[in-house]
Amino acid sequence: MGVSIDREQFTAAEFAHFGERLTEQLATLRALLQEPGFGQQSPSIGAEIELHLVDQYCDPLAVNAAVLASANDDRLTLEINRFNVEANLRPQPLRGRPFSALLAELRDALEVVRRAAALHGARPVMVGILPTLQSSHLADALSDAPRYRALSNTLRDMRGAPFAVHIKGHESLSASCDDVALEGANASFQVHLRVTPREFARTFNAAQLAAGPLLSVCANSPFFAGKHLWEETRIALFQQAVDTRVDHKERARLPPRVSFGHGWVQDAYAPFAENVALHPALLPMCSEDTGRLEELRLHHGTVWNWNRAVFDPDEGGHLRIEHRLLPSGPTTIDMVANAAFTIGLSLGLRARMEVVTAIFPFAYAEQNLYRAARHGLQAELFWPAERAPSPRLRSARELVRELVPVAMQGLREAGVHEAEAAPLLAIIDERAQTGRTGAAVQRAWLPAEERSSALRALVERYLAHSFGEQPVHRW
Repeated sequence: MGVSIDREQFTAAEFAHFGERLTEQLATLRALLQEPGFGQQSPSIGAEIELHLVDQYCDPLAVNAAVLASANDDRLTLEINRFNVEANLRPQPLRGRPFSALLAELRDALEVVRRAAALHGARPVMVGILPTLQSSHLADALSDAPRYRALSNTLRDMRGAPFAVHIKGHESLSASCDDVALEGANASFQVHLRVTPREFARTFNAAQLAAGPLLSVCANSPFFAGKHLWEETRIALFQQAVDTRVDHKERARLPPRVSFGHGWVQDAYAPFAENVALHPALLPMCSEDTGRLEELRLHHGTVWNWNRAVFDPDEGGHLRIEHRLLPSGPTTIDMVANAAFTIGLSLGLRARMEVVTAIFPFAYAEQNLYRAARHGLQAELFWPAERAPSPRLRSARELVRELVPVAMQGLREAGVHEAEAAPLLAIIDERAQTGRTGAAVQRAWLPAEERSSALRALVERYLAHSFGEQPVHRW
């Protein structure tokens, strides 16, 4: 999030000064985006993975600081809760064999975590929401870092009440928490794609269009607090976990900080300007170096769009799209296949976006996100049609299989070797054909016995398969 956070309380004057910095840096960003040659580096990809740590009984184990100290690896960092860690993988050029390199580093980072975790009686789990996680595990769960306490304090002050979630799915759940530890119940696999300013809007809009079918075939979070909820419960849980709006009037008037966005974007400047305009600052820490737009990056990092624009000041400055929809797991090969499908669709659909954004209202893309999160491959999704009437409802399973060649073409045109991309996209096609997503497998494996012991058995069985070589649809 840019500036280092070493404090937990801020004054009104600091919030005012921070707001002035945001206005100044938006103007600086607009000028940068118009400079000839800015952000013209070759395309690259990167990724971050969030992991849960569990004990011998598959319950969350709050030892992330100790694990990181033992690992001594600069790719690893704390996450918001003490039973989570994050690995930041190094970027790879998009041309050639980027996914092989991503897979190798992902496996290497996970092995580092596994060895370090074992020293503290812990095991890492790659899953969107840990099935054994209960609301009681969230008491005093925040990691021991000022930035998390500051974030939680400010959001709680804005809300004026404990954080609460109410999710209706196959079962219903109501839970509350005094801080933002509910956010840490979610673990994602975030994929980054570097793009030029000229291609940003079309690529970003393509990622938004692809969100529904992508999420339907990648769902891996069906359980929370012992309840069977959505296929990808993270979408509902994360949005509510940091929501400062306490009643229906506020929800009608104010946008959530976790959202899909508010319309098709016209340029790379728009997402940054929108987040400054719509959302009050949470962490008003100012930097002495204004040229790196640290304050703008910090603020932008406290608005959690499912697809997020990123400005990076390194290497002369560049833009990325951070795809935040994907859950962690189930396996390394599944996650890399998900990354290939994500990047491929963002590239393969972008040539159509000038037409799509004119005929396909953004609200349909947003509805697709929630339909896919609720129902996975059983969802029916809106999709633009070449001939009226448009849009039309399509089976998510059929739509995913239809989009696999589109993703293949996008990767091929970007210079990814076909022998690299084809086996990964075949995993997506086979997963859609069989209907065996991570969420579907978890549901199928849950026996009809006492729920708490069954969930532990589920996680144990999941762990046995998760670090193997077989993708989830073959489990």
